[in-house]
Amino acid sequence: MAGFDSNPFVDPIDMNPFQDPSVTQVTNASVDRLDEYNPFSESTLKDQNKSTIPLSTTQSQPATLPPSFTPTPKATVTAAQSELLKQQEELERKAAELERKEQELHDRGASTGKENNWPPLPRGFPIKPCFYQDFAEEIPLEFQRVCKMMYYLWMFHCVTLILNLLACLAAFTVYSSKALDFGLSILWFIAFTPCSFLCWYRPIYKAFKSDSSFSFFFFFFVFFFQTVVYIIQSVGIPNWGNSGWINSLSMIKINLGVAVVMMVVAGFFTMCAVLAIILLKMVHSMYRRTGASFQKAQQEFSQGVLTNRTFQTAAATAATSAAQGAFQRN
Repeated sequence: MAGFDSNPFVDPIDMNPFQDPSVTQVTNASVDRLDEYNPFSESTLKDQNKSTIPLSTTQSQPATLPPSFTPTPKATVTAAQSELLKQQEELERKAAELERKEQELHDRGASTGKENNWPPLPRGFPIKPCFYQDFAEEIPLEFQRVCKMMYYLWMFHCVTLILNLLACLAAFTVYSSKALDFGLSILWFIAFTPCSFLCWYRPIYKAFKSDSSFSFFFFFFVFFFQTVVYIIQSVGIPNWGNSGWINSLSMIKINLGVAVVMMVVAGFFTMCAVLAIILLKMVHSMYRRTGASFQKAQQEFSQGVLTNRTFQTAAATAATSAAQGAFQRN
């Protein structure tokens, strides 16, 4: 029954937590544990001094900007002159390279047998052909017909000028007051024959060959005036050197035979004017299909001028003279 006499709410053993051996050992120890680490002790300070980084003895210099330099006018002119000389050397180098490429192209053309074949002259003739012309090789198929028609128009134009000269000669033989017409007819034949070939036939040939916008615009500009000249020649204004309708009709009362010859020439001039108008419209329609434009023509013209050796030499000479003049003045 003794088990029933005990209090279940009281610990069976009265324990003191401070009587633990580990706690009593620490509290009763003779060594003072606070002395184990003293931040102000001699040994601690020595250890800290060993681990510290000393201050740099060198003093840093303040940042300073370099003094500003103002070039003198003489130095500026000298720099400009040297820059111009460099540009001149660059232009000369490009000109030499362009000349070399042109020579290579010429040699390549000679090696492939593409020699000038127009005008078709005999081999023993002292004057050699000046141009190369081949419709089948150089002109695209869709442009060959119109290009050949322009060539035939030029030949018809030359024949008409020859007949005009003969008609004016015949009129001069029967009527001495036609001397001015005869003299002007010789001038028109000598001037218009090569000029028409170079000024409107070759440009349209080059335009069809390389699809050049500049050649198209040049052709339109010149050929329009050529068409106006055809109309004037067909009219036959007196003392203008043309056997047109007015001159031919005025010769009926003087000499019927000469009047008939002059009427034939007037008909030829009329045919030239009609064909010129038709071909001008045909070329213009083809020009619109090629995608050419005035901007492309300007670009081609500027590139052609800048790559021209004569223009480069003149520009380099002018730049050098200007630089030397400025240098001498300063």
